[in-house]
Amino acid sequence: MQRSRIAAALGAALFILSTHSLGADVRADQKTHVEFGGMLGRVVNFFGGKAAKEGVVSTVAVKGDRKATMNEQTGQIVDLAEEKVYDLDLRKKSYRVTTFAELRRRMEEAQKKAEEDAGKQEGRDTAPSSGSNEKQMEVDVDIKNTGERKTINGFDTHQVIMTITLREKGKTVEQSGGMITTTDVWLAPKIAAMKEITDFEVRYAEKLYGGMFAGVSAEQLAAAMALYPMMKQALGRMTTEGAKLDGTAIMTTVTMDAVKSEEQVAQEARTTDDSKPQPGLGGLLGGLAKKRAAGKGDEASKARTTFMTSTNEVLKVATTVSEGDLAVPAGFKENK
Repeated sequence: MQRSRIAAALGAALFILSTHSLGADVRADQKTHVEFGGMLGRVVNFFGGKAAKEGVVSTVAVKGDRKATMNEQTGQIVDLAEEKVYDLDLRKKSYRVTTFAELRRRMEEAQKKAEEDAGKQEGRDTAPSSGSNEKQMEVDVDIKNTGERKTINGFDTHQVIMTITLREKGKTVEQSGGMITTTDVWLAPKIAAMKEITDFEVRYAEKLYGGMFAGVSAEQLAAAMALYPMMKQALGRMTTEGAKLDGTAIMTTVTMDAVKSEEQVAQEARTTDDSKPQPGLGGLLGGLAKKRAAGKGDEASKARTTFMTSTNEVLKVATTVSEGDLAVPAGFKENK
């Protein structure tokens, strides 16, 4: 699984800056790390290897309609004009080409399967109902400049913490259940060239999915959204609020928490049957997340579970990009 792409997509969603794009080339070294909790986390961690524990250092280069992302073992080239993605295996010196149309088809199939699997996990015969999404939702947004400052990788930064809470209208998140997304970001003064990366991600997302999820594998995104239906809405609001932040994100940590409803917490106190379907808005969110140990911690800790944490760190930035940085290396053979 390509864990680093989720962090890249979250970074793009959060920090679409309002400065005018200069059309400059950009090359940036970044480190990304994504952790999942619960059932999805167990699967990802099992297959993730070293990258799952330590994260991935990659080089991102953008020039015109092409973007290349390379690390020690793999690479990916996205061509917006061709509407193709080139996935590279640097060890085997081979690559595979996938069209945007094929990626859309995979996305639809993967999401359908993930929903069916989530339904089975809850002890149901059919995919989970979309009823929780049909309830009228409210979003609370809190953005704080903490006043803290520090130097990260040579960049002078200041800290901003953004908290987005999704809950049922007329109820607190503790009453109805829901989702809390916390973004801890260290911002440097605006780096004009870095906007080229986020601009490219937005164009890619619009062409591919009509959304913000460029660069995320279809299987990962479908699975995460099937397990946590409010994830898309939370990320959408993050995009809007992130556009208001003044600066370039150098280090970003995004934490997504599922919150169980009061009804769920009370019922779990009465039973230890983890497989029993839980009522309320937070049922799907909380039921599939890893349960806290019984009897430990306060009620808030029992109700709230972190299901995803992503960290993205900019190591260095340059504005020189060669054609070779964006091309399939010579001697590589295509796998068909």
